[in-house]
Amino acid sequence: METKPSLEETNASRLLIVGGIALIAGGMIFGDLFAVFVLHQNANKIGEGLIAATDAVAAKDSAAVAARFADIGGRLENRGTKVDAHVHMIDFGFLALLLALLQPYVALAGRTRKRLAQLFIIGAVMLPVSVFLIRYVGLAHSPLATIGWASIFADLGGLLAIIACAGELTGLWRYSRGARETLAEDSASIDRGWASGVLLGGGTLLILAGFLHGAFYAVFDLQQHEAQDQIALETMISASVAQQDATSRNMRDAHLVVEGYGGIQAEKAVNIAAHSHIIEFGLLAILLALIQQYVLLAESWKRTWAVIMLIGSVALPLFVLLELKLGLVAGGIADAGGLLVIVALIGMLAGVLRRTGQPGSQRGSAA
Repeated sequence: METKPSLEETNASRLLIVGGIALIAGGMIFGDLFAVFVLHQNANKIGEGLIAATDAVAAKDSAAVAARFADIGGRLENRGTKVDAHVHMIDFGFLALLLALLQPYVALAGRTRKRLAQLFIIGAVMLPVSVFLIRYVGLAHSPLATIGWASIFADLGGLLAIIACAGELTGLWRYSRGARETLAEDSASIDRGWASGVLLGGGTLLILAGFLHGAFYAVFDLQQHEAQDQIALETMISASVAQQDATSRNMRDAHLVVEGYGGIQAEKAVNIAAHSHIIEFGLLAILLALIQQYVLLAESWKRTWAVIMLIGSVALPLFVLLELKLGLVAGGIADAGGLLVIVALIGMLAGVLRRTGQPGSQRGSAA
């Protein structure tokens, strides 16, 4: 029979686990939708805008140059807010899972820990949603000249998360000072089974692979890409300002340089994305391994979700890296890998929710 954490401990832990997994799954779903419907189209428009700006510089049309760069700036802002919302949602999910694992060492009353968990989840949802809305809300009816309501609520969400984390740190400090009488038995020694071991091992290997890829890219490709960036920009400017007709060889060279510059940026983007995603999935696998005692599912289902999670975690960054060579086929497989991770997360979330609905289940065995 498996030992379970007590109800006192699991109230805050379960809330943080449910919120954390939901945030990560929601962030990944949003990221997939953004990649499919916005990211690639936005990148194409930015490339077209750079070519048009180059032509406008050659024609000495300052108004057109300003308009093109304003459009590019708007598209970059659109991309930036979407990426920020996606990243913050997932990162807050990671932090929620980590806080859930720390609950045995937070020397505060059970009700206080639950309130801190609720406060953290509220802030963790408010911040990315508000960041997403920044572009659409703007400065309308804002009491400040340069900060809109969406930015204000994003900052408020961050403040709520900071307050919750400060409360958790206070509990950890009290634990270090010996205030442990309100805590349940330490659950660190719980046997979490085969799924936990596979996730721990797979997560560690994913992180190692991510570090190795990042080191290889930094040593052999990154400096070369940065040098090519500078050369491309200098060539683009010198060709476009030449005192020649817009149909001359200089302008054709400028267009080719712009297209080459876009290729360099795409190569950097896929390498950085693959590097960051594989490390993030490794960390996620390790965190999920440590919460398996909260997942009330049959062992066969736990194993299934663990394997699906790891397959998706390998497929997504691998085929992101292959997008420049295989095109849309690799992009589709990468999206399918992301979908596998999302399905696994939802499956585990269902197990946590199932247990949450059975407050007396901490003394029973897993279903």
